[in-house]
Amino acid sequence: MDKFTTLSGIAAPLPLINIDTDMIIPKQFLKTIKRSGLGVNLFDEMRYDDDRNEIADFVLNKPQYREAEIIVAGDNFGCGSSREHAPWAIKDFGIRCVIAPSFADIFYNNCFKNGILPIALPQDQVDVLMKDAEKGSNARIAVDLEAQTITSSDGEVFHFDVDAFKKHCLMNGLDDIGLTMEKVASITAFEDQAATSRPWV
Repeated sequence: MDKFTTLSGIAAPLPLINIDTDMIIPKQFLKTIKRSGLGVNLFDEMRYDDDRNEIADFVLNKPQYREAEIIVAGDNFGCGSSREHAPWAIKDFGIRCVIAPSFADIFYNNCFKNGILPIALPQDQVDVLMKDAEKGSNARIAVDLEAQTITSSDGEVFHFDVDAFKKHCLMNGLDDIGLTMEKVASITAFEDQAATSRPWV
């Protein structure tokens, strides 16, 4: 998993509440078990019309937001079904951070396991960052996970909370497999000892 330490990028404003996982990645794209290739279908029903033409006024289709690495969104982001394809699609598009007043629990936890930093902030602070994001590609928002700060393009700094264990995992690029592999020496020693003491197993 990719490490997350700092990020300075374009933020796309998505001022909608209750953005659910079916909006993030519709059900017809859940057949794959690959984490790559889903970015083109991120927010599919909002990005494309019935003939698969881009809808020009959707934020991620606008030239100034095509390289966005941050989303600033409304309350209860990632609600709905617990599909892990939602963070897969977000990451594959190139988004590394989502800022919102609140997140659905399962989506929130899945983000950390896929190299995405979800940040919950009070509504008034999200409103400031939303307006900042609306400036387009000339405005870049900076995120520092070590310092737990977000800095707007105007230099306004906001502090955010994050669980210490999740922070450690994200900064070191550790998903569940990575955490297990940190213990590989102990696992190997246990298996060797077990093979010696119980060779019949």
